Amino acid sequence: MQNSIAEKVARLAEVLLQRGWTVTAAESCTGGAVAMNLTELAGSSAWFNGSFVTYSNELKEKMLGVAPETLLAYGAVSEQVVDEMSEGARRKAGADLAVAISGIAGPGGGTKDKPVGTVCFGVAMEGGPVVTETVLFAGDRHQVRQQAVDHALAMLLDKLN
Repeated sequence: MQNSIAEKVARLAEVLLQRGWTVTAAESCTGGAVAMNLTELAGSSAWFNGSFVTYSNELKEKMLGVAPETLLAYGAVSEQVVDEMSEGARRKAGADLAVAISGIAGPGGGTKDKPVGTVCFGVAMEGGPVVTETVLFAGDRHQVRQQAVDHALAMLLDKLN
């Protein structure tokens, strides 16, 4: 990883503070790891107002407003779902920026079309389109989750540039 997670968090905090913005996260396969890394930085309450860990489809619907039809048509690990997760999280948290993550960290759960290591990301910003992306990471469960956190932070920084 080019820049460490901590360096990305510090840069994200700097940009958000300059703009007077806040960020939130909607996490599934990372189980709150983005939020944990954001709050490792002292003073994060100035730009991070909370997050959503929506591991089940039921909570994706109830907490974030993901349409049951979207989940049924595309599955939880899809760009369509993270699109709705990120926008739902941004609205619910009253944040300017949001990232959503849903994936298959393993060791089981993969399919031919969505193998273990498949992770979908969505980044929503008020007044702009949601940017989505799917990445296939290699490694064990811990490695996939760490790479997903790193990638989510990189996407947030890219969206701010």
